[in-house]
Amino acid sequence: MATSNMSELLKSIPQVGKVEWIGIRAKRRADLVEVDHAEITIEDGLVADHYSSKKGKRQVTLIQAEHLEAVAGMLQKKEPISPFLTRRNIVVSGLNLNALKNQQFMIGPEIILEGTGYCHPCSRMEDNLGAGGYNAMRGHGGITARVIQGGTIQKGATIKFIDKKIKVD
Repeated sequence: MATSNMSELLKSIPQVGKVEWIGIRAKRRADLVEVDHAEITIEDGLVADHYSSKKGKRQVTLIQAEHLEAVAGMLQKKEPISPFLTRRNIVVSGLNLNALKNQQFMIGPEIILEGTGYCHPCSRMEDNLGAGGYNAMRGHGGITARVIQGGTIQKGATIKFIDKKIKVD
């Protein structure tokens, strides 16, 4: 049985995920609006989202569909948590988003994002999910990302790790 060292393991994410849901929030504290596709640019992040035009490490937020089920289980709910309640932009399934922290990944044929950190829950999770919502979301809040290369994101698009980072200024 072959063994791998840690740096090799960190650069090996063979799973390919899928975009399940996309949401845009026009204003701070406004409700998310579900869309089938959206533009992502280096300058604006997710165009029309309230974080649009804010360069930095939190241009886009992503969460795993599998974690919505886990959070629901912790809250003893029978159905997965609605993406509208998490306040994240993109829901993906099929790969571990936490493995993409500090890594670049591709969505569809053109978008490249770089995971910049964990998207920790805020106190609004208590209001949105009910008693215990904040603690149920801890460790399940997804990741934040910045845009390396823009394009159009669509529901159903693939999401995959890219081994070689693109250098940015």
